[in-house]
Amino acid sequence: MDTGEGAAPVSATASSSPEQLDARDPLAHLRERFIGSESDLVYLDGNSLGRPLRVTASRLAEFVESSWGGRLIRGWDEEWLELPTSIGDRIADVCLGAAPGQTVVADSTTVLLYKLVRAAVALRPGRTEIVLDRDNFPTDRYVAQGVAEECGLRLRWIDVDTSAGVTAEQVAAVVGSDTAVVLLSHVAYRSGWLADVAAVTACAHEAGALTLWDLCHSVGSVPTELDRWGVDLAVGCTYKYLNGGPGAPAFAYVAARLVDELRQPIRGWMGVRDPFAMGPDYEPAPGIRRLLSGTPPVIGMLAVQDMLDVIGEVGIDAVRAKSVALTSAAVAWAAERLPEVRLASPSDPARRGGHLTWTHPAMREVTAALWRRDVLPDYRDPGGLRLGLSPLSTSFAETSAGLDAVRAVLDGRDARAR
Repeated sequence: MDTGEGAAPVSATASSSPEQLDARDPLAHLRERFIGSESDLVYLDGNSLGRPLRVTASRLAEFVESSWGGRLIRGWDEEWLELPTSIGDRIADVCLGAAPGQTVVADSTTVLLYKLVRAAVALRPGRTEIVLDRDNFPTDRYVAQGVAEECGLRLRWIDVDTSAGVTAEQVAAVVGSDTAVVLLSHVAYRSGWLADVAAVTACAHEAGALTLWDLCHSVGSVPTELDRWGVDLAVGCTYKYLNGGPGAPAFAYVAARLVDELRQPIRGWMGVRDPFAMGPDYEPAPGIRRLLSGTPPVIGMLAVQDMLDVIGEVGIDAVRAKSVALTSAAVAWAAERLPEVRLASPSDPARRGGHLTWTHPAMREVTAALWRRDVLPDYRDPGGLRLGLSPLSTSFAETSAGLDAVRAVLDGRDARAR
């Protein structure tokens, strides 16, 4: 993968000032491309919703005026029908380490998870279990529960430390001849734990099971090598580190060796061989297009292209290096400035993604107070303050200011209690 512009990644310690780190950051100039980056607002929730790029405003306006307003229905034949696969291939190339023809943009993460869990179960007839962890994102757990009820399957739960995540050893201990699919997140939504995808996938394959990976908290921030790792299936959203905007559609990956076997459960006219034949029977399209159901969400796919261009410009490895530097600085500064809080994320940067969580009994109250100060982190039970440090739009100074604001809120709370 491209490692960026040839500059060495910035490194951080507790003694490093945010100004020094920003001055040494080879990607610092990219921050000005994001709307709102010039304001005093401190935004530390990029892993929930990314800031929009300035160029996206122009793209959306041009689309309304020219593509939609000018071409009207001709736009479908000229470009729009191919966007799910063309943008899917671009995500695969820039972020996923995947060859063309295996990734498609469609629906929400929840809907695509449902499609792929059902499809995975169907690809392993006679197997009766879905393996997942109790701390996986709620959608993943709820979808798995629903499919288990529909198909008469059992859920095999892995109990995990909520400050860490699932290991290959834990997976090896529970998979077996009854396992149809293992459903896990690449980066844990609460702790930021970075799973060993290759090792877990190998464990599942040894048992004859498939893997389905949720990439929502890693795509665009953590490099992946889906083809090299032997991943079977994956889904991810585009509104976090891919900055596609609220409600932007998700994507699905299906390994080439499985795609023509796959039978997805939501049959719609856009997933057939010839949508405009309007035929009497469902005949799935060849290749990854068979995962489509209804009309592609064209407007929701527009902004994603701009962020993919930026990531492609510098390389996902450079993005990851900046992310590691940001989270490392935040960990060092928090240890110095917030000694009463507990880091509920891996301390080893190689074992975490792009966000961090600290716990303290007052964190729900602290988060609400921070929002009133235009400092926007996230809160996650139990008592967790989560900082999503989006590598290309978040500066070291912004991160430092956010931690200082946490200190001020805690100090104010303590003063009121005296």
